[in-house]
Amino acid sequence: MLYSLLRPLVFTLDAERAHRLSIAALKLLPVAAPPAPDPLLSTRFAGITFPNPVGLAAGYDKDGEVPHAMLGLGFGFTELGTLTPLPQAGNPKPRLFRLVEDEAVINRMGFNNGGQEAARERLKRVAHRPGIVGVNIGANKDSTDRIADYAKGVAAMKEVATYLAINISSPNTPGLRALQDAGALEALLDAVTAARGSDGPPIFLKVAPDLEPADIDDIARIAADKALDALIVSNTTITRPALASRHAGETGGLSGAPLRDLAQQRLADFRKATGGTIPLIGTGGIATAEDAYARIRAGASLIQIYSAMVYEGPGLARRISKGLKALLRRDGFANVADAVGTDTR
Repeated sequence: MLYSLLRPLVFTLDAERAHRLSIAALKLLPVAAPPAPDPLLSTRFAGITFPNPVGLAAGYDKDGEVPHAMLGLGFGFTELGTLTPLPQAGNPKPRLFRLVEDEAVINRMGFNNGGQEAARERLKRVAHRPGIVGVNIGANKDSTDRIADYAKGVAAMKEVATYLAINISSPNTPGLRALQDAGALEALLDAVTAARGSDGPPIFLKVAPDLEPADIDDIARIAADKALDALIVSNTTITRPALASRHAGETGGLSGAPLRDLAQQRLADFRKATGGTIPLIGTGGIATAEDAYARIRAGASLIQIYSAMVYEGPGLARRISKGLKALLRRDGFANVADAVGTDTR
């Protein structure tokens, strides 16, 4: 309710400035404890016990400045980044746009971040705090060996991450999505698995929604062959459905409500392609408990949100968790894991 009153004021600010102010505000507030495991919502995934399946997607806390503050808002886990080996400024501003009429966001940030070394030291200082913190890894824009960049990132961040997410699906670094091609993907996963070692955290792969059926089959096959721990489906889209906002023509990745159906379909596609053998995390266009539940029933064990918070506020994670519990009880499930993939059986 408070956010609904503040939102008109927030929306008078440039989107990126408002984002930075929200980070600054979180730094000033006392950090609440992360959510306790809920008997209905707690789930075991990739060897990790998540207190609830609602996570914060990468992109909000790029440098790991407020991971535990976000957990204190009710998230079962948070994913920081994307982090690159070297600091980089990202693309020229403006590069973040609210599409209010569409409840959407377009960004062309370009992996702006302070680099992995600074984030690693920041996370070391809060390593005593409980909670699941994943780290999303990327490559520098001007890198001459992007696969080596990912291996460096895994080596640098593996000691401070509950899991590592390999982001090869951002549309805002030229040529990055080519790493989803079969040959490049095999080489990439070999490199990051070697850098992770035998005792490192789970490795997840974040894929784009803009994939052809053959691409989906290749990724599913390679992920199985390389014993990947999970797939995150999906990132932002470069496609443009009918949009009402004046910012509709901006270049970059589209997220929010217009991505919902495409991301839902891609999750179902990957569930079918993997035969349910590789755990899936659903993200893209999720704004309600009903959206989250649909993604879970389509095969997602966990879900992630970000863009919807721009419109719904920081209480969204708790609202989705509460709504999920009601939906699971309605349909007679004893635990959220029992609902995973029920629409694909």
